[in-house]
Amino acid sequence: MTPGPRPHLPSSHPLREEDAETGPPVRIRLVHPEDIPAVIALSHRVYGAEGAWLTRELTSHQRIFPEGQLLAVHRSSRRPVGFAVTLLIDSRRFDIQANWNQITAGGSLRTHDPEGGDILYGAGIAVDSRARGMGIGKRLYAAREAMAERLGVTRIRAGARISGYRAVHRELDPFQYVQEVVEGKRRDPTLSFQLHMGFRVLGVALNYLPLDRESRGHAAVVEWRSPPRPDR
Repeated sequence: MTPGPRPHLPSSHPLREEDAETGPPVRIRLVHPEDIPAVIALSHRVYGAEGAWLTRELTSHQRIFPEGQLLAVHRSSRRPVGFAVTLLIDSRRFDIQANWNQITAGGSLRTHDPEGGDILYGAGIAVDSRARGMGIGKRLYAAREAMAERLGVTRIRAGARISGYRAVHRELDPFQYVQEVVEGKRRDPTLSFQLHMGFRVLGVALNYLPLDRESRGHAAVVEWRSPPRPDR
């Protein structure tokens, strides 16, 4: 479905860490229904019109799993500078080769399983390019880890973009590319960050998200496991 008119975007003035009043420049909270227009605007900036989230999708998230939707807000400007979309899935329903549309029910999150879900699934994460260097991605991932603990699940899974793959796709297949990133022979903007955050690669999902041209539609399936609790 073609997205509606492009929403008005905030000014392009870069956000600076020193703009913060006190404490961290960004706070993480849940997305509220009134945030949806701003999240859509941010989504357009990060993904472009073709890959941006739609109002009906974000409204569905609020109805199905509001406590799984995270927003990073710049303290002084009160602008959203990042967000993360999350759901609970039953690992028995989806194998490693499942694509984004299958896992998220086309972005609606109708596959969210509050009863049988044993994995917290990252359906999307975005950070405003004007706010880089503030650790927003790390904060959102940490918030997901805290969410997993609250929900009593020990695993977080996602399809990691391999956005550096397009430049070398004539030389390497996606499996070879991911292996080189894992071995540290090559750096990928998204996958290398997730490996640094403690995720490990389970495999490669071919044609995971065809809209992602930089990744040639493919993704590395990554998973984080909570560390074992020490005996008391």
